Order: sequence, then C-alpha cells, then structure tokens
Amino acid sequence: MSLVSPLPDVPVTGEYAYDWALVDVETSGLVPRRDRVLSVAVITVGPDGQQTGEFSTLVDPGCDPGPVDVHGLTPELLRGAPTFDQVAGQIGAMLQDRVLVAHNAQFDYDFLAHEFARARMWLPVSKRLCTVALNRQVDPPTGDMRLGTLAAHYGIPRQRAHDALDDTRVLAGVLRASLREAARLDLPLPLVTCPPRADSQFTPSPPKTPCAYRNPGRLTPGGPLQQGMKVAITGETAHARAELVGRAVAAGLNMMSSVSRHTSVLVTNDPASTSAKARRALAEGVPVIDEQTFLRLLDDVRAGDVHEASPARPAPGPDRGPVKNAVPVSEQAVPSDPVAAVPSPRRPQPAAPTADKPLAGHRVLVLGGVHAEAVAARVRVVELGGSAAINLSASVTDVVLLPGGEKDRRMKRINALELPVHAPHWLDAPTPADRPSATSRSQEAQVLPRGGVVDLPMPHAGPAPEWYVTAGWAPRTDCEIDVVAFLLDEDEQVSFDEDFVFYGAPENPAGTVRLLTGGPAEQTIALNLASLPPATRKIVVAAAIDGSAAFGTVGAIQIGAAPGNSGAPVARATLDAATTERTLLLAELYRRGPLWRLRAVGQGYDHGLDALARRYGVDVAG
Repeated sequence: MSLVSPLPDVPVTGEYAYDWALVDVETSGLVPRRDRVLSVAVITVGPDGQQTGEFSTLVDPGCDPGPVDVHGLTPELLRGAPTFDQVAGQIGAMLQDRVLVAHNAQFDYDFLAHEFARARMWLPVSKRLCTVALNRQVDPPTGDMRLGTLAAHYGIPRQRAHDALDDTRVLAGVLRASLREAARLDLPLPLVTCPPRADSQFTPSPPKTPCAYRNPGRLTPGGPLQQGMKVAITGETAHARAELVGRAVAAGLNMMSSVSRHTSVLVTNDPASTSAKARRALAEGVPVIDEQTFLRLLDDVRAGDVHEASPARPAPGPDRGPVKNAVPVSEQAVPSDPVAAVPSPRRPQPAAPTADKPLAGHRVLVLGGVHAEAVAARVRVVELGGSAAINLSASVTDVVLLPGGEKDRRMKRINALELPVHAPHWLDAPTPADRPSATSRSQEAQVLPRGGVVDLPMPHAGPAPEWYVTAGWAPRTDCEIDVVAFLLDEDEQVSFDEDFVFYGAPENPAGTVRLLTGGPAEQTIALNLASLPPATRKIVVAAAIDGSAAFGTVGAIQIGAAPGNSGAPVARATLDAATTERTLLLAELYRRGPLWRLRAVGQGYDHGLDALARRYGVDVAG
C-alpha cells in the first residue's frame, strides 16, 4: 500500500517521504511516569509508502491493567506475556532511524520513553509526527480529530477500536490520506525533534500541598503571623530548612521559593544578605525577620480566611496527575486516544449569513499588505462574522489579496485549488451570495475578537473534560516561539515557582497543567481544570520569542480551546495586533462561579519572558 498517491504536480518524494514507524500503545492509565504499557504495535513503512515490517505484542505490566471494559486486556490475557524489557530491543530496532508516527504522538512517545527508561535503555527516536497536529493543519471538515472520526472521513475501515494493531493499521490509512491532503495544500509537516532524555526517570517533583488560605497581606511590626501569609526563607538557618518549611506549612502558611510584592515576610539570619530574595524584598519593602523571631511567631499563628471552593460539579475525568488526585484506575477510560472516552460538551451551531454578518461560515486567508493593513483586514473579517485563517488549509473558503500578496508562495496552490480570490474592497461589502465553497462543519467554533470571552461548557453529567488551549502560527525559520502558562492566585501571583509551566518544566508537579508540542508551529497547554486547587483563580497562557524578532514580524497567532487534544474547538481567536512585542498574552482562563471562562487577550510587551515571569512572582534568577 502506498502512503502517498500520485497527484498532479505534487511530488511523492522529498518532504513527504520518510522512513516511518507507526505506533500505538494501550495503557493501564494516562500518566506515563506511573502507569504502564499493556500492548504495543509497530508498523514500519519505507519512503516509497510500502510496508516493510509489522510487530505487535501484549505486555505483562506487573500491575492492575486498569479499565478492562475499554481495552479488553484482562489479567488473564496478559498473564504469560513478555515484560516490556524483554521486547524493548525488538521495538527499538523498528524505531531506529525512523520518524515515530502516532495519533496524539506525545502520549505514545512519553509512555515508550518511560518504559525504555525502566528497561535502562534509550528510546531511539529523534523525530515524531502527530497525525492530530497534521490534521489540525489540514483542517478537514470533521466534527473532531479523533482517530475514528478521521478514519470515517477518509474512508478507512476500522474493525476493533483500542486494539493496538488494528489502530496502527487504521493509523497508516489516516497518515496516507493526511499526507495526500498536506501535499495538495503544500503544507510543511509538523515534525517534532525528540532530544534524548538524560535522566532515566525524568519524573516531576512531588506536588506541594496548596495553601488553603487567602493571603492576608504583609506582617505588621510586632504583629502575629496569620494563616495564608506568603513566607520566603533565604540564607543559612540554624534549623534544617525542611523542618522550618514543614512547621510553617502545618501552621497554614504559604511557603514560597521566591519573593514578590505580595510576599508577607522574608526570614533571614543575615540582615545584610545580598541574595536575590533579599534584594527583591528590599526593593518591594517586604518585612524581614530572623529565624528566632519566626519560630516564636509560629507558636501563635492566627486563623485565616479559607479559599472559597467553587460549587460542586460532577467528578473530574481521568486525572493525569499523581496518585493522590487520581480517579482509581479501574474507573478510568484509557484508550490510546484518551479523549475518546470524554463526551464532547455542546458547541455553538454555525451561524447563518445575515445582513450584518455576511461572512458567517467563511474562513478567510489574508495575504500581503503591510502589518497594519493585514491586521485591519483580519479584524474586519471577524466583524463580518467570519474567521481569519493564518495558513492555507482545507477549511479556507476565501482569500483576500492585499498589495504584494500575489508574490506569496501559496498563490500557486490557491489558484490550483480554484479558491475565490478577492481584492481588499471585497471586505467593504461582501454579498450574501458569496457562500463558502468548502464543505462546512455541522458545528463551528465560536470566533472571539480580541478581548472576547466565552464560557467553557461542561457536561451536565459524567466526567469533566481536560481542556486544551492550542496556539499556532505560520512556520518560522528565523526564531523560535515558546508557549508558557502561569497558575495564579487571587493576587495574580504563582503559589510556587513550579506553577510556571514552560519548555524547561513542561508539567506542574500535580500534572494538572502540561505543555504539549505538536510541531514547530504549534504548542498546547493542557489543563485539568476540575482538579485545580481553589487557590488557583486564573491561568495565563502566553507566548515568548527566543531571539531578537518581534511578534510584528511573526504575524498572526491563532488560539483554539477544545475539550481534549482530539476535540473540536469550541472557541477560536486570531491575535495579530502586536508590533514590537517579544512576549504576548494569548489567553486567560479564570473562575466565574462554578464555571471557567476563557478570554482572548492579545496584549504584548517589549520585554522578554524573564520579565513577564517576575511580574507573576517567579524567581527567574534561581
């Protein structure tokens, strides 16, 4: 079977031809550092699209296999199967020098990486390709990006869902069709570089216990400590630091690893200290006391105000955090496409074109023009009820050509696809007769303008979904863009430095917020909102440029919010007002009574990520 069928004027070699290793794993849970692989299948395919190998096996995990009703792998079936270390060599040989392909590839990659680490072996993968990320670029008219949905759309038969070998064969068909569409649209493949993991365990630090009390403010001279006060310690101490922290936490204080304007008191035995914490305390006017005074005040800590918990909601879905927050694994639905077990919340129905919203249902790509002209055109598209695209995809219905746009390399493909191309004045008064030419989805994402707000829908019954906020942009070769997240309290400060999620720490200790990479021009923040502590009032999702470029040269960034990595977005926004900014606030998710809301922000700053982190109380100096 050829993975890429010949198309007119589209090569089947070069960028679309690799040695592929298509992979699917079934697992006992959703947390790679804790749960185990139960079965694995690998199909290898050469650059010519011909299958070169196939391997599948059950794996004895040495633990409870979890949701048998989902994957059908009972302890009896797994008994006598090889352990992972017994088949790791054979699997590694099939992965060697090939691009790993999977649906939700980071999920399969992370599980394999942990299993190889337990076997004291390296995972021999240097690049991976996620078929979800690839199809987000292609953007076919499907309700979601689940493997079964894409298989039905591309006409690929599926015999047994959540069977590793059958899913891998289906994956081969989805890859074939997706590559064909990518070639038709002249899209670059979203390959992700996978550097070797130096630490054989690469396990996040144990989660810290969130403080249950609101911050009452600063310690007054001669006054008592109060539960919820933010306390930092610097320098040498007579008592072990762990002992001081343990006693303070037990008393209801919020122990911080950095100092900000919201710190209540700094503890140090060296009043002349020049540490980063001491310098920041001096600059912010934070009170300073010594260790003996701190110990004396610990004997009489006054009661504080408890964080208000949101009204009770249905139990959260399968937890990706540590065991203390997890749903028992026997109650979890854990397919290799994890979102398949989560019911999608209701999404807004597509709006019909009206006199004031004639572009409802249209997806418009703007090419050319100076920055201000392109921004104004995309804003106008949204005002007219349409959605502004940032890349050519199967969902683009119209193209607006500003001065210079005819030189864009995508014009050759646009003309071949016979997409309607309009002059700028078309946006002054598009007629209702200009209907979308592409197949419309039955449900469309709500288009948010800059500053727009939407409630994140939750199911009336059943588990709450994990929400995925995905940012995408036009591929760049002159700079790298990093998406980050800050988990903030009522003072808009992190509770501890670990509540800053970024490329160097892609998961907070509780596993409730994670950074996922779908390609060089796409990154996602995954959020288990139902499992966040009451102290977390807001999550800020931002982007920063690594290098001297600014967001004005990067162009528009599109964000989408979806229930699950394969779910259809319920909201989408295109943010492109930045000019000289090097950091950009993309979205805020915040509590509103029992619900969470998402706001599309689009506010930027000329300073770098380090300054943005300090704004939210993160000690970037270490």
